[in-house]
Amino acid sequence: MPLASLRFSFPFDAGPFVWLLLVLAFLALVFVVERALFLHRGLVLSSDFIEGVRNNLRAGRPLEALAACEESPGPVPRVVKAALLRAAAGEEAMRAAATEAALLELPVLERRLGSIAAIGRAAPLLGLAGAVFAGFDLATALRDGSVYGSADGLLLGVQGALATAGFALVLAAGCALGHHFLVGRVRSIVTEMEIAAHSIITFVRHELPEEKPRQS
Repeated sequence: MPLASLRFSFPFDAGPFVWLLLVLAFLALVFVVERALFLHRGLVLSSDFIEGVRNNLRAGRPLEALAACEESPGPVPRVVKAALLRAAAGEEAMRAAATEAALLELPVLERRLGSIAAIGRAAPLLGLAGAVFAGFDLATALRDGSVYGSADGLLLGVQGALATAGFALVLAAGCALGHHFLVGRVRSIVTEMEIAAHSIITFVRHELPEEKPRQS
């Protein structure tokens, strides 16, 4: 059999496990891209947003401040809105409302991160399983003395096992990097929520009463 006819072609000669890994790779890519876009839209520069809310409150326009929270995208405005709605109940009530709103936002922010991490953990195991089954097929072929027991066929089987294992490791590394990136984005948004809530509560309870007499 000519050597050219046994040239390795990925993924067609890598075995059945590589197709499962390709499906997982596609899912991981979709999850990472979707989460990255979602979290990017959720990032609001808290300093600019809070300054706009403060300006409305200074001017005695609380309804406009709430409208700005509703019109702005992302979890930060929703946390600020929850705090403003409890402004008349005191500082502790505002902080409790902001904390509750932030806790409700967390599951939305962390959605699909567990799936990405699970794919990253399962990929090496599937790659190892593919390599083991490929090795079993090679051992069976050698024992039976079939055509796959030739040197060229043996090397082709080894290439398939190595390709499956290597692709699984690359997929696991990509999932780990994507997960790390997305977790960092989530932490940034959580920090923005904390900064925004603390800033608006401090302003309403400690700074705003000093501004009102000067405007009257």
